[in-house]
Amino acid sequence: MHGKFLVTLVLIFSTLIFIPDAIAQRHSKGEDTDILRTRPKLVVGIVVDQMRYDYITRFYDHFGDDGFKRFIEKGFNCKNNHYNYAPTSTGPGHTSVYTGTTPATHGVIGNNWYDKESGEDVYCAGDDSYSSVGTTSDAGKMSPHRINVTTITDELRLHTQMRGKTIAIALKDRGAVLPGGHTANAAYWFHGADEGNWITSSYYMKTLPKWVNDFNTSRKVEGYKKSWTTLKNIDDYLESTADDNAYEGLFDAESKSTFPHSPPSLLNKKADFDVIKSTPYGNSLTTDFALAAIDGESLGSDEVPDFLAVSFSSTDYVGHKFGVSSKEVEDTYLRLDQDLERLFKALDKKVGENEYTVFLTADHAAVEVPAYLKDQGIPASNLKWEGNKAKFEQFLEFTYGTTDIVKNFSNFQYFLDHDVIKNLDLSVQEVQETLALELLGYEGVDRTYTAYQLWQNDFTHGIPYILQNGYNQKRSGDVMIVLKPGTATSGLTGSTHGSPQVYDTHVPLLFYGKGIKKGSTVERTEIVDAAPTIAVLLGISFPSGTTGQPVAKAIE
Repeated sequence: MHGKFLVTLVLIFSTLIFIPDAIAQRHSKGEDTDILRTRPKLVVGIVVDQMRYDYITRFYDHFGDDGFKRFIEKGFNCKNNHYNYAPTSTGPGHTSVYTGTTPATHGVIGNNWYDKESGEDVYCAGDDSYSSVGTTSDAGKMSPHRINVTTITDELRLHTQMRGKTIAIALKDRGAVLPGGHTANAAYWFHGADEGNWITSSYYMKTLPKWVNDFNTSRKVEGYKKSWTTLKNIDDYLESTADDNAYEGLFDAESKSTFPHSPPSLLNKKADFDVIKSTPYGNSLTTDFALAAIDGESLGSDEVPDFLAVSFSSTDYVGHKFGVSSKEVEDTYLRLDQDLERLFKALDKKVGENEYTVFLTADHAAVEVPAYLKDQGIPASNLKWEGNKAKFEQFLEFTYGTTDIVKNFSNFQYFLDHDVIKNLDLSVQEVQETLALELLGYEGVDRTYTAYQLWQNDFTHGIPYILQNGYNQKRSGDVMIVLKPGTATSGLTGSTHGSPQVYDTHVPLLFYGKGIKKGSTVERTEIVDAAPTIAVLLGISFPSGTTGQPVAKAIE
């Protein structure tokens, strides 16, 4: 027994010595492992502006094999993905996708908002301390300085000691600046007006690189100033309403909102390049520029991962003008599907078929045109807030003897003047509650909440949970208003967004490429889950404010 025991000890001791040595050899040979095996050379983040999840299912039979269908049939589809905060708008949406957290943490509480410190309205990407590059206009005075935390793009730059590149591109400045984060090599956006050029900010560089100048001087943009006709036979667009209806807006000089769209501003080659944004050609132009960036910046050309952030903004312009059930929206998504195919095939060729990873989501969804819903017998309305505003001011005057108790109203939040409240020897909490109760009885209002409620409670589901995630203690207002479902303050035509209702929160979250499993889930995921999922895939730190969770089922 004693001899056998010694032999056993020797074998165990030898094994303990051998195993670490074998592991060390594997590490030294670069065989370690899952991280290197699944790490892509390039991550492409795609945000489609104002995309509802059901656009995938509605238009699916019209899609080709290598656009949206590549995501669905070869990638991973989160079918029950939602924004977990409000307001659901472009600035907060792009920031939340890339920071993995909500406005409560990252601080971008709207596209524009009232700044309590300066007493002025501010823009989410605006920064007068920088100058425009590529234009003499003020359109380039932008930076990401209002984001309080890091983005996934920042973390990749930090992880690679700034060797990995980040390039961000969108028609909208905020669609490029915010995803690029604080450390992007460049963010580019489209300046239309009478120029039609891609520009940037001195935050990133002093002059445009040669490849951008070459793209601008090629005047490829002028090829998109053409009549907008449908990609397929319009009679086959059964997934949308009649082309001639009362729920759609008009281009300038149009008398009807029907195809083809040929307003003079679209056909004039010398001016009014902004009109391209409101056609699917804006997405095609964005794709052209993204492909030029892959070449010009040699993205994905070595083992150090790069990041390309692309936002397709024309979908938002088209949705606002024509509405989510329009033939214009349907045609825009069929054409976007072709642009995605172009992007995928270029990535296959330039980076390698299994060397890149792509995710696609949206910055918000949208409501059906309220007038259309109403005509279908569904509760909905177009609300003019001016009537409520006058009534509210009368209430303030009667109750407090002054309207000065309110400083500002924006993003359906009332900002109160705490100094005035103090001088009136009143309690801020009591004033908040009094105003919230008063506003609850106003036309179109479904619910009201106070800042005090959001400070004192930890909501875990429903509308209060969504509002709390959108509430930033330093930047948000004192009284929050939620409109009734189907209610909007926009015009009688076109769709809008911004609410905590499910039609504004349900958006796609699709993954495809290296390290991604094929499959889907109907379990709830949230928009803040995209960034930590990519962080796990890359083996890098989560963004510093992350509150989301990796979508474990999507990762190999």
